[in-house]
Amino acid sequence: MIKRIYPANDKVLNFKFVQNDVDFIVEEQPIKFSSYGNFLILKIKKQNCDTWELIDRLSKFLGVYSSDIGYAGLKDKRATTIQYISIPKKYQKEIKNFKSKKIEILDSFLHNKKLNIGDLKGNRFKINLHELELEELFCIEKLLKFVSKNGFPNYFGYQRFGRDVKENLEKAQDLLFGDAIIKDRKVAKMLLSAYQSTFFNAWLVERLKLDNSGFKLLNGDIFYDIKNEKLFTPNSINEKIIVDFKEKLITPTGLLPGRDVFKAKDDALKIEQKYDDSEISEKGYRREAIVFPEILSCKYDKANKSCSLDFILPKGSYATVLIELLANRNFG
Repeated sequence: MIKRIYPANDKVLNFKFVQNDVDFIVEEQPIKFSSYGNFLILKIKKQNCDTWELIDRLSKFLGVYSSDIGYAGLKDKRATTIQYISIPKKYQKEIKNFKSKKIEILDSFLHNKKLNIGDLKGNRFKINLHELELEELFCIEKLLKFVSKNGFPNYFGYQRFGRDVKENLEKAQDLLFGDAIIKDRKVAKMLLSAYQSTFFNAWLVERLKLDNSGFKLLNGDIFYDIKNEKLFTPNSINEKIIVDFKEKLITPTGLLPGRDVFKAKDDALKIEQKYDDSEISEKGYRREAIVFPEILSCKYDKANKSCSLDFILPKGSYATVLIELLANRNFG
């Protein structure tokens, strides 16, 4: 497993962080729904229940294929989460009878499309840190100001790789290049995605080592236009690119190797090609190297030595990675 490094922090903090339904709360920030159409969007609150379990329970209750149920993003099991899913409108009456101790339907809306991965603006997190000394709080507040201004490394978090990282990556390699066959498509996709993610994380570590104060931009980098959600490659790293990056309008991207994906050029390519694998037949894509959080609050309970963080992250980024940066240590 690649050690995720955080150059912005030179001090290890020893606070306690545990994922559970009290200390880890996530709420999807949804897209705007059309208020008409053939799909019913359900706003769902669940505890200690991941997205796959939610879909499985709903598909069995409604008697539909799991593929008939749409979702915008996958959510952790060890948490309280609010997320949006879509079902065909014709089940509007039946779903009112659904009951579960873990799952509560908070609201519903009509929409003209089935939800797909990425159909969300971001995620809001409310996370509690425990056994936090007052002097550590000052470090955290300083780091939160830094990442709010400069962003933080968009690593794939430890959840991406499963409990047995080495075994899962070996299975993925056997599936890609050996004779292994996995009938469960969901499991196969998870393993292949984890394998691709190791390349991105390793690349990001090397790029961060180029500059201890931040992310050094290189000629040939492929950027993501955040507002317009488009990739582009400038002719060179000019003043406008530097300013736009500082203004959080654009961000450089890294490669998840595979087919049909743009590759970096020039200086950026020299590093990127070390973390490419042309034999991967899965679709590749590019991922933002740096993401910009919106820090809403940081509240300290002196009596209990606990800290409550409230922040919003762009879709696809990991709250645990931000917590790792604050602690300057890997959790998994």
